[in-house]
Amino acid sequence: MPFASFLPPQPSSDTIVINRRHALGLLTAASILPSRSFANVSYQRSEFRDDLAKRFFDLGTTGTFVAYKVDDYLIIASDKVRSGEGRLPASTFKIPNSIIALETGVVEDPDKDVFKWDGVTRSIEPWNKDHTLRSAIAVSAVPVYQEIARRVGAERMQKYLDLFDYGNRDIGGGIDQFWLTGNLRIDPIQQIDFVDRLRRGVLPVSKRSQELTRDILTVTKVGDATIRAKSGLLGAEQGKPSLGWMVGWVEKGASTTVFAMNMDCKEQSHIAARMTVVQQCLADIVAI
Repeated sequence: MPFASFLPPQPSSDTIVINRRHALGLLTAASILPSRSFANVSYQRSEFRDDLAKRFFDLGTTGTFVAYKVDDYLIIASDKVRSGEGRLPASTFKIPNSIIALETGVVEDPDKDVFKWDGVTRSIEPWNKDHTLRSAIAVSAVPVYQEIARRVGAERMQKYLDLFDYGNRDIGGGIDQFWLTGNLRIDPIQQIDFVDRLRRGVLPVSKRSQELTRDILTVTKVGDATIRAKSGLLGAEQGKPSLGWMVGWVEKGASTTVFAMNMDCKEQSHIAARMTVVQQCLADIVAI
């Protein structure tokens, strides 16, 4: 659902004041869950920034970047439409899939439990080996997470997506395909809402499962800032990339910014550009 449709008529300035309950997570829901603990803040600012949209234009593609500056209660978006459009999450779904694996006991220890390579040689070489949960998320090994989803099963998977209020919560299209080619859809605002709850450890699962999942996320250092993030790419294994994601949060000193970016990957160079454009946008909003 378009970002703009949740907002009141805009004043002449692009900076608008909206109720926080209708900004984060509520741009895609009718009411807020008490567990999200948003009610303690009454108002926040939201901004639309054309300079962020230009980052995608300069790459010769289209995309969207949304950030939530936690300490400022400020949501910044590059556009008013794509920022609220649901898309397949691709490998960003490895974040909830990891939590669910740990919570259900499908994985007891992210460093010791081993998923044996099935012997099928795939075009992405790092996938062709045994993996732990930590090594699998580091190389975004789709076959490992497909096996995890099969072991979790449809009933438990649906239960946790409902608990997480994750995207449209639709696991139709196959238990090991619903986030790649199936019915699951999530928009950048929903991504930020989910990631922020994981960051704060307030998802309706054990603290341990959330702590371990936060710990296995890839860490990137940029100066004195630390970025924890997960990428996603549709069509990676077929060598036909189409949509790229990057979701996570950055900590710099005492400040935290949660972000979600997706962009059309029209050529191979766009794959590597995902983190580059995220860092450029984070720098633009003075988050790194």
